[in-house]
Formats: sequence, structure tokens, C-alpha cells
Amino acid sequence: MNTLHIKKGDTVMVMSGNSKGAKGKVVACDPKEQKVIIEGVNLVKKHVKPRRQGEAGGIVDAEGAIRACKVNVFCPKCGKGVRTKMKILENGDKVRACAKCGEDLQ
Repeated sequence: MNTLHIKKGDTVMVMSGNSKGAKGKVVACDPKEQKVIIEGVNLVKKHVKPRRQGEAGGIVDAEGAIRACKVNVFCPKCGKGVRTKMKILENGDKVRACAKCGEDLQ
């Protein structure tokens, strides 16, 4: 089963590793490899070759992939990374909510 508890566009907090405590927005998800790419987190040096005449090459910073198990969805009310639960609204819609305070995470 290739599903993640994180979606593209979520604000997440890194729970372990060199980038512990960093917050950022999810740019891309890869459910097959269980990895996510977060904006401004886990920056790596990438060597870029010039592709067209007049274009400059060099070394640029790029976001590297990080394991999805190392990040949690950020709850603005709690101020930290939390687990999520499914909450059913009055009109029958399902939304993700903070497991601690019950705040909707949309």
C-alpha cells in the first residue's frame, strides 16, 4: 500500500535528522519511495551543466528528498508537528484534523 500521511501543499515540520525543527511547504511527494521534498529543507549542492549557448553552469542549491516518516503535519494552534486524524463535518465532508487539539488542517 503506497499512501502517505502528507500531501503536496501541506506545511510540515521535520522531527529528526540534520534539519530537525525546520518548517516548510511540501513541494512534491513520492508515495512509492515514501519520500517528500520540502521547500528550503535538506538543501544539497547540485552541479549544473550549461544546456544552451550563453547559459551559465555552476553549483546550485536544490532541495533533496527526505523520508516521509521523519516529518509531521504542522498545527498552527499547537505550534508543533502533530499526528492527524479524520474528522467528519456536519455536511458529511471528511477533513484532516490535529489529533491533540482537533483543529482542522486545511
